[in-house]
Order: sequence, then structure tokens, then C-alpha cells
Amino acid sequence: MKKTLVTEYQSLPERVGQVFRVDGVEIVLFRLSNGEVRAIENRSPHPKGGTLSEGLVSGEFVYCPVYDLKISLTDGKVQAPDEGQVKIFSVERDNDQVFIVK
Repeated sequence: MKKTLVTEYQSLPERVGQVFRVDGVEIVLFRLSNGEVRAIENRSPHPKGGTLSEGLVSGEFVYCPVYDLKISLTDGKVQAPDEGQVKIFSVERDNDQVFIVK
């Protein structure tokens, strides 16, 4: 298991996506209103693509800013009636340090 330090927790704005590149993959981190951090690939599952870092966050979901898909930040699944899946990444927090764990 590989841990990659990506940022400090205090530098993550609440409910706003922040983009990082880890091992060549663009990942967006979201600091939720409950204090938890979620990480997903910064790419809409819509066939035409798009980025999720600019999406609106509500609870445990992010809304694709282009196609309005509702995507779970917990499991990456697009909510019905739409379909699709976004790759999620494990996040570990050690004090103020935030890691992606692969």
C-alpha cells in the first residue's frame, strides 16, 4: 500500500474541490461540511467528459457542473435516473496531513 502526501487539511476549503495530480492522475479532494475528506478522479463519467472540481457539493454528493449528474463521494456512483461511475480514492488523515492511499 502506497501513501502519497497531497496537502494539509487546513488548506482544504470546505465544500470546494481542490485538484492534485497523483501518479499522473488528476484527483479532486473535497472537504465536506462534516469535516471528512473525499477524493475522486476529476473527470465526469459523462461520455463527453468534463471536470468535477467545479461541481456543487451537497452532503456526500457532488453535482457535475456541465451535465448535472449527482455523484456519490462515498462510492463514486452516479445516482438514478442517470448512470455511471467515477473512480474514488482512499484518503487518510494524520493530524494536518492528508494522504491518498493506493
